[in-house]
Amino acid sequence: MSIHAVLFDLDGTLLDTADDLGRALNFVLQEKSMPTCHPEHYRTSASHGSKAMLNLGFGEHIERHDFEELKSLFLDFYLNNICHHTCFFPGVEELLYTLTENDIPWGVVTNKPAYLTEKLLPHFDLFKHSKVNISGDTLTKAKPHPEPLLFALKHIKVAPENTLYVGDAERDIKAAKAANMPSVLAAYGYISEQDDTESWQADFIIDNALDVLSTIKHKTTTS
Repeated sequence: MSIHAVLFDLDGTLLDTADDLGRALNFVLQEKSMPTCHPEHYRTSASHGSKAMLNLGFGEHIERHDFEELKSLFLDFYLNNICHHTCFFPGVEELLYTLTENDIPWGVVTNKPAYLTEKLLPHFDLFKHSKVNISGDTLTKAKPHPEPLLFALKHIKVAPENTLYVGDAERDIKAAKAANMPSVLAAYGYISEQDDTESWQADFIIDNALDVLSTIKHKTTTS
């Protein structure tokens, strides 16, 4: 089957948001007189949301605190400092530009809450070309459930088998498989040494965002 569209995860796939999320974590840690967390430690948790970040930072001490208060502190700081260090991963700008220039529709399906997605995307002009942006709370289900992907496909009017889904987490691959979409693992994203990526059984694995283009070509020439 040839590829006519591409959908992407956001954090860890298109945008490197780790340092801004890390700043939010370290702000909360400092507020609670806890040691801060180094980038090499928080980076691989950046795809997994505030809960994962806070559990990483507080560790066994998390139960001593009101988690909802910690989460509120984290999210408020992140919202107000959402794009100090966030940038595209290498190759992403060229990839999105090439897709746009070749009239290949693309969009975002993320588990990031809508109020954060909508605050972040306008910082990058290329996202004005996105055909659909689905956040973690746009629907009642989020990834790894396939519903957000299927909803996005209805919006762009492209069949699942003709659309790549690119993400850096197991839930992304699971969601794509459940939606009958070819899955692409962004191995350059927030993957830890503990992640058994082979067991995820992605259809394709890429080390640079631009490899999406060769994946499209491969799927088209072998269909």
